[in-house]
Amino acid sequence: MFDMKNLSRLKTLGENAPETMKAFWAFDKAAFADGVLSAQHKQLIAVAVALTTQCPYCIELHNKAARDAGATDAQLAEAAMVAAAIRAGGAVTHATHLFAD
Repeated sequence: MFDMKNLSRLKTLGENAPETMKAFWAFDKAAFADGVLSAQHKQLIAVAVALTTQCPYCIELHNKAARDAGATDAQLAEAAMVAAAIRAGGAVTHATHLFAD
């Protein structure tokens, strides 16, 4: 199912929902623009989120963007470990619901 060529179909989505896609792309551009956080930091966050949501498209796109912004292997590895810790933490904290008072 995963094939980067599928992203060319975003054009079809835009043709069928033009105003919504226009708003999405404007939001995406604004979210990733330099601000208080640098573009590199934002892309490292995006990599961590992509790993957590397990979206292969996002992983590939944001890994490339992070590297283009100067992210190192060490930074990407650390972002990946933070993502892993958050996922594991969610399972651990939700485990508290298994036990009655």
